[in-house]
Amino acid sequence: MHSELSPTIDCSHAAVLDSIRAVLPSQRQSQRDLPRLARRICALVMADHLPDRMDAWLALNAWLSGGKLWDDVYIDSADVHGSATQRFAVLMDVLAANPPLAAALRKALRAILDETEGANLFGEVGIPSDRGFLSELGDRATAKLIPSPRDDHDLGHLMSRSYQSRRDLTLIRGLQPSTLQRAVDLLFPANEPEMTAALERAMADGFRLLLARVQGQGLSLKLRARSQPGPIARSPFKRLAQSGENLVCAWEQGRLSGGLLDAWEADVQACRDEMQTISTRLESEGISVDIVYGLDVLDRCLGRMVAIAAVMAVGREAPGPVLALLQQLAYAAHDSTSLRHLVRSNLQRLQRRIVDRAGKTGEHYIADNPAEYRHIWVAAAGGGLLTVGTAAMKMAIAGAGLALFMEGLASGVNYAVSFLLLQALGLMLATKQPAMTAAAFAAIIRDRKGGERLDVIVDYAACICHSQLAATIANVVVVATGAYAFDEVWQWVTGHSYLSRAEATYVFQALSPVNSGTVFYAALTGCILYLAALVGGWVDNWAVYHRLPQAIAEHRSGQRFGRLRMIRLAGVVSRNMSGWATNISLGLMLGMTPVLGKFFGLPLDVRHVTLNSGILSLATASLDVQWVGTGLLSLAIMGVAVMFVLNLGVSFALSLVTAVRAYDLSRDDLRDLRRRLIHRLRTRPLDFIMPPRRTAQFVQP
Repeated sequence: MHSELSPTIDCSHAAVLDSIRAVLPSQRQSQRDLPRLARRICALVMADHLPDRMDAWLALNAWLSGGKLWDDVYIDSADVHGSATQRFAVLMDVLAANPPLAAALRKALRAILDETEGANLFGEVGIPSDRGFLSELGDRATAKLIPSPRDDHDLGHLMSRSYQSRRDLTLIRGLQPSTLQRAVDLLFPANEPEMTAALERAMADGFRLLLARVQGQGLSLKLRARSQPGPIARSPFKRLAQSGENLVCAWEQGRLSGGLLDAWEADVQACRDEMQTISTRLESEGISVDIVYGLDVLDRCLGRMVAIAAVMAVGREAPGPVLALLQQLAYAAHDSTSLRHLVRSNLQRLQRRIVDRAGKTGEHYIADNPAEYRHIWVAAAGGGLLTVGTAAMKMAIAGAGLALFMEGLASGVNYAVSFLLLQALGLMLATKQPAMTAAAFAAIIRDRKGGERLDVIVDYAACICHSQLAATIANVVVVATGAYAFDEVWQWVTGHSYLSRAEATYVFQALSPVNSGTVFYAALTGCILYLAALVGGWVDNWAVYHRLPQAIAEHRSGQRFGRLRMIRLAGVVSRNMSGWATNISLGLMLGMTPVLGKFFGLPLDVRHVTLNSGILSLATASLDVQWVGTGLLSLAIMGVAVMFVLNLGVSFALSLVTAVRAYDLSRDDLRDLRRRLIHRLRTRPLDFIMPPRRTAQFVQP
């Protein structure tokens, strides 16, 4: 290429730099970035092989996306450019003032287009694969760890390499249609149709690839089973493939009509309506990540085809659709390598489903009238009494000398059985409240609209606060007094305290927030409480998605035990599945966390406020009165107070953050909510401590 250009234009660095400086005002002559631009233009124009041209194009694109050149706005004869497009404006001015250089750059671009295949640029870039969520996640994770080989003959690969970081999007984000039109006129002039012929062929092929993806994904079994019933021939995904092929064939032949566009757009809307039907059924029948992933693939394919069809409809006359397509491709190329974007976009529905279920489970933890408030006191007192036995069994297991794994498993089973009994008897444990009530709290924020919403939220927050406070006080007081009573009975039967002096001393030291890791362990326990609530919501969604209650009701065991009994069993499973999963997972995580910590050599342990209140009471009852004045008891009580704050605070905060992300709540709403909560706390602090004398004026979520 160099030999062809040398008789007509000097492409040396000095000559190109002189061309750049000739079009700039004198006060811009000392700009250090201009020599870099000259080198990149020269490299692209002088490259002899495709890999060199690709590298030169990437280098030029990186320079153009480098941000502003000057502090003030650069103004040229055609447009006013913001800081994001100053560099692009300089390049366009240089090419407009130097036609031979523009011709050389066009020849380099045409060489790239002639030697590459562009169907993947329009039909694959940013569109997830058909193999499912886990396969796509694995591919992206592998690409982060292992470098991918180059494929210089694929324009889609070039697009992905061009927009790997957020900084690379600077130019495309700020580009305006009028600015893009200048580039089209200079680099793809109307009198040289061969410049755009390769791109037009690639766009048509990419459109056909997208049609095939939509038809295959839309008619897959997992989506078809949740679509509106009907024959395959009448499916909108099948009709879209036919109308889309008619559309692209007419465009290639230069006879695209409004009727074909209207028919295709009607089929696109029908596909979106069908996707909405599937989405609605998912919300009621259980979320599957693979189905959500399939809907995401469909949505991206439809969005890409709409953008391409808009370009087909207007051609060169309107740069707006072309710019919209370019921006969509650039953002899609950037997101196609992001693990965070993939996980967040596909798990949000599942996250919302889990939060919704946790919110419904947590409704009975909140009292908005005196009767419900009294019920919380009674239920929490019963929970504290039951926890006395749990704490005593925990200490017995710890002192039994079991193998490490067996000790952790036995402790976990002890906790799980206790929590299941709490659920079966309708009793309450305070530390299980936050992860549930935070989800219900976020549902109120989501569902309420208008000016009254924030006041209603504040009222609900006050109900959550005094409900949790009542449950915690009842738990701790009853478990403490119950532990003393248990120790007295034990001494009367056996003649000695339940815990030995060495065991009691260890308890005092382990609960101290100063001499042990109680602060960290209490925060870790808050995380475990949050994770257990998520597990409960996930299992409930799994049971609904796989229609487990229906499978139980229709099981062949009904022939032996009776169909009515199986139906009743299915109802019990449906009502309690989430609670069972939460309680069992919470118990096992609390029991096995210390074991895993010792196995991996990590300082892991748990500090649960209600359980440790009972254990502390057992330890105190086992020691003489003079121990009270040593300070160990005071430190242990401080440790229990720290557990109360961190168990509840950490689990509530994590659950609320999850709910906020699931519902995409705005930061403005959160700021207004925080301001109103602080105002209510200052003006009416008793609302957060005592219940109202009448029923609160809001509806449960």
